[in-house]
Amino acid sequence: MTVNLEVADGVGTIRLDRPPMNALDIATQDRLRELAEEVTRRDDVRAVVVWGGEKVFAAGADIKEMQAMDHAAMVVRSKALQDSFTAVARTPKPVVAAITGYALGGGCELALCADFRIAGDNAKLGQPEILLGLIPGAGGTQRLARLVGPSKAKDLIFTGRHVKADEALALGLVDRVVPAAEVYEQAHAWAARLAAGPALALRAAKESVDGGLETDIDTGLTIERNWFAGLFATEDRETGMRSFIEEGPGKAKFR
Repeated sequence: MTVNLEVADGVGTIRLDRPPMNALDIATQDRLRELAEEVTRRDDVRAVVVWGGEKVFAAGADIKEMQAMDHAAMVVRSKALQDSFTAVARTPKPVVAAITGYALGGGCELALCADFRIAGDNAKLGQPEILLGLIPGAGGTQRLARLVGPSKAKDLIFTGRHVKADEALALGLVDRVVPAAEVYEQAHAWAARLAAGPALALRAAKESVDGGLETDIDTGLTIERNWFAGLFATEDRETGMRSFIEEGPGKAKFR
């Protein structure tokens, strides 16, 4: 398999495994969608890490495979391409990308689907599709602009340049830079911490933020209000408030 899933302590690790560069061919895209849908369904997965291994996250699409496709073929394939990445982005559980080495093109777009990005000090990110006479096609023009703003996104997309980890951090493209050898460990620790939290409240928070960004503020406030009120029907809310009153903040044990 070009993508594998391992589950431990409530954390599901979606591991890209297509040496040497984790090129995202059609089979890898489809497998990624399958595993994203699986972690969404599984109750034993409460948070997710997307990882490419110690050397590289993903260096982009399989260019040889794409070169053989004509317009008609890509009209059919482009929706499935986007759907595979959107399946990761729409997972209603916290997702962290653990980025080592290259995260270019589709690799960068996959990282953009995460809620949080931890990069190694050896990471290089970018959207170089313009150098092929193309534009990003797996969400890059949309998710990158929403994350770093339109001007910074256009700089990266128009030039196709790579940015090192320190510049990616300054741009807001990644959230933390750590030694490359510690990337997966720190990403797993971030996910494990959230895996022990209130699952429905985390889902509500994620869907409120993501849904609100796609609409006007009044509609966003309605989304937030409905989730907020709905959580008063959950066991986690009862556990959290009872623990706060009896033991103080931050000590609740959620099931």
